[in-house]
Amino acid sequence: METLRYKGFIGSIEAELEDNTLYGKVLGLDAKTMITYEGNTLSELKEDFQNGVDDYIAHCKEHNIPMHKSYSGNFNIRIPAELHTKIAYLAQSAGISLNAFIKETLSKAVM
Repeated sequence: METLRYKGFIGSIEAELEDNTLYGKVLGLDAKTMITYEGNTLSELKEDFQNGVDDYIAHCKEHNIPMHKSYSGNFNIRIPAELHTKIAYLAQSAGISLNAFIKETLSKAVM
């Protein structure tokens, strides 16, 4: 999937074939925050995306609201206790933290 990137925000690129327009939304924001944009050309889409991000940043600063960027780097997962135990044991055996073990394992999986 192609994406747009600007100031730490990542946006999708979608096409509406019936009316020949492009649209998207900023990915990875919390459920209360949605930034959408559109355009007839890729240049227009990029411009509207960047304007939407800039407006969101300005709004957060003006109202002293914490700003959320796309994919903060933190996420929670639910796994069975048995799997948690096995992973914690492997991390301990490797002499690293559980977080470091999971980060290393996921990095290897996506490379």
